[in-house]
Amino acid sequence: MRILVGVKRVVDYAVKIRVKPDRSGVVTEGVQHSMNPFDEIALEEAVKLKEKKLATEVVAFSLGGPKSAEVLRTALAKGADKAIHVQVSDAEAGKVESFHVAKALKKVVELEKFDAVFLGKQAIDDDSSQTAPILAGLLDWPQALYASKVEDAGNGHVKVTREIDGGLDTIKVKTPFVLSADLRLNEPRYATLPNIMKAKKKPLKNIPIKDLAVDLTPQTETIEVTEPPVRQAGGFVEDVATLVSKLKEKGFVKA
Repeated sequence: MRILVGVKRVVDYAVKIRVKPDRSGVVTEGVQHSMNPFDEIALEEAVKLKEKKLATEVVAFSLGGPKSAEVLRTALAKGADKAIHVQVSDAEAGKVESFHVAKALKKVVELEKFDAVFLGKQAIDDDSSQTAPILAGLLDWPQALYASKVEDAGNGHVKVTREIDGGLDTIKVKTPFVLSADLRLNEPRYATLPNIMKAKKKPLKNIPIKDLAVDLTPQTETIEVTEPPVRQAGGFVEDVATLVSKLKEKGFVKA
């Protein structure tokens, strides 16, 4: 089984997000970027399947500007065998939507003959959670979304468990399939220095977006981006009686 893993370059989760003065988006220049955390989990699961001899090859994929190559090198250091960079300009990268990524993934899957596609359940920048289901629809493949556990079910099938409000939901899918990884699927490994050095020699294929004939015309329009309202500071009380008194003053407790 050959697995294609999508990895996205996003603003690092530890960075405090700032809105642009014109409210057209968030500030991305001069801030730390890294691999989308959910994509790291998807990559880790694919590498684990290869280590268990359930997969033969893991290939990382990213659609983005020139700096997306950094994320792909990180993926190679974490266990991917090869990488594919679908190249767009920085200006185009800011307008790329889930639909465009899914169409590019479909083209690559058809060209390279992959048996499964692993993605994070969502990217932490747009939180759309749309790429995996759109791709499954375009390919007409079964989908296993929000996976919290992946097991071999034999005969070309995989058993996938996901967490739902009422407990656990377990399904069995047949290859080829699309999977999206949830937070508790695994804990991604760190890239060691030797593997970082080895990653520099692993193949990274560059494909201009025009070669895939993917139209990047936006499907949606961002009207305005605003920061959440500032929360009022809390206060301290000396004892329970004072707390009750203040709650009554605010009308939260009836006298």
